[in-house]
Amino acid sequence: MPAIQFYFDFGSPNAYLCHKVIPGIAARTGARFDCVPVLLGGIFKLTGNQSPATAFAGIKNKPAHQRLEMQRFIQRHGITAFTSNPHFPVNTLQLMRGAVAAQQAGVFEAYVDAVYACMWERQLKMDDPAVFRRALADAGLPVDTLLALSATDAVKAQLMANTEAAVAAGVFGSPSFLVGQELFFGKDRLREVEEEFLRQAAAPVSSAKP
Repeated sequence: MPAIQFYFDFGSPNAYLCHKVIPGIAARTGARFDCVPVLLGGIFKLTGNQSPATAFAGIKNKPAHQRLEMQRFIQRHGITAFTSNPHFPVNTLQLMRGAVAAQQAGVFEAYVDAVYACMWERQLKMDDPAVFRRALADAGLPVDTLLALSATDAVKAQLMANTEAAVAAGVFGSPSFLVGQELFFGKDRLREVEEEFLRQAAAPVSSAKP
């Protein structure tokens, strides 16, 4: 059974919430999640989409209901450290290039945990280069290596390729999940992600014709 693709951008609070819930799904089901760094601004540009804060700003009741649903999700899953970021929205280009660089440097999981915590627990302004550098150092990450890799054409191209491949797979926002060929969007689809994984895992493997 192939891994579930989790397309994420640190600028999405809902992606952070998924990041906190995913380990439980993996433990229950044996599913492996591949976290794929994408640039949400690039996805929006390629699909004509925009953030909910912009899209729903003038709609009566909907933003308030979205906040209520977020609180319900947080309580349901026992997430205790989440807090809104006063600097939101944050330009995540450096953060996402850093994620690709962290993959190359072999510190991806530690980097993802650290940046999510800085964004959605510590309320840091992570698009400030000095804040970003200090946050990496505080997490014990190889700051100079990550910054050097982030500036390379290879890392920039990989992030762009990830973003374009996500859109080609049907992605229009983050968090998004691809289970086989089935795409799911949003934190509130995690149950369906789990169910689809179990369905596909239980499906008989068709034998190849001679």
